[in-house]
Amino acid sequence: MNTVIDDPCDWRGAAMGSATDWIHSLTPDEIDEIERAAAHAYSLGKTIDTLTIEDFPLPNVGVRLSHLKESLENQYGLYVLRGFPTEGKSVDDLRYIFWGIGLHLGTAVCQSYKGDFLGDVRDFGTSDGRLYNTNAAGGFHVDTCDVVGLFVVRPAKSGGLSRIASTVAIHNEIARTRSDLLEVLYQPFYWKTTIPAPFSAGHPPYFQQPLFSRVANKLSCLWLPVKINLAQGMEGVPHLTDKQREAIDLVTQLAESEEFAVSMMFEAGDMQFVNNHVCVHGRTAFEDYTDEARKRHLFRLWLSVPNSRELDVSLKPTYGEVGAGQVRGGIGRECGLRKYRTYEAPEN
Repeated sequence: MNTVIDDPCDWRGAAMGSATDWIHSLTPDEIDEIERAAAHAYSLGKTIDTLTIEDFPLPNVGVRLSHLKESLENQYGLYVLRGFPTEGKSVDDLRYIFWGIGLHLGTAVCQSYKGDFLGDVRDFGTSDGRLYNTNAAGGFHVDTCDVVGLFVVRPAKSGGLSRIASTVAIHNEIARTRSDLLEVLYQPFYWKTTIPAPFSAGHPPYFQQPLFSRVANKLSCLWLPVKINLAQGMEGVPHLTDKQREAIDLVTQLAESEEFAVSMMFEAGDMQFVNNHVCVHGRTAFEDYTDEARKRHLFRLWLSVPNSRELDVSLKPTYGEVGAGQVRGGIGRECGLRKYRTYEAPEN
């Protein structure tokens, strides 16, 4: 497993920064089609809970979304739709539109034990919540789903730069320079189970999972070292070895470097989609407006997509299912929070 992977997602920051084929500016006709789809769905009396793909028809934009899905899985792992007009639309209307677009991409899975399927990313002024509810910088990580989508309702006053790095490129750099550490990253680490009460009953306090795995030469990087650090000190969990710590530090160092990361400043109307198996994402801290009506606000979708790769069985603790195209990932499977389905998982 400590060999270079030949994959189009082996890109570096400078190359992506100068490339243009991962950013698509929506045309007036495409915007009109999306708005007409929303109006049609509204006319049927459909809510987010009852909306289906058929209710939100996108005959031409759907072709673009199919290309987006293909690019996420088999090209860069990163795609941006730019320029959807947000001015003059209510937050609820924009939420409805993003959900409708998401239906054409896959199945939304739950993002929290509150049962969120379409999350709000904004600073609520607390220090004890999850990162997406603060204005703090966020280190590189993945979300536990195939694809994460963000829709920018309003950007910050300053900062809040989105940063993405290819874990395929990081993997290949380590294969060339420190293959001994790459071998470590493919081995199991101890992870803390972070299921809150009362849902945690009957679940072990920790489990084992690698950070890197691959099937049919397709990588999946499950980069959440915070859960590995949380397991340290738990009864029955051995201390990280020096090589394990060095391997984690090296991936972090490479992801944060200008050589590997591409940065983008969000604009109102941006829709960014990232394949978590091949890219890590983070953000810089931001300064917000004092006026509530102008504060930074993004919507977030966690998607399970029908053209997803097969995953190694070692990732079952996080994803539940590992077959290609299966509905998988998210939070709250053990308490029945997954309720939105837009395609059926293929039979094994």
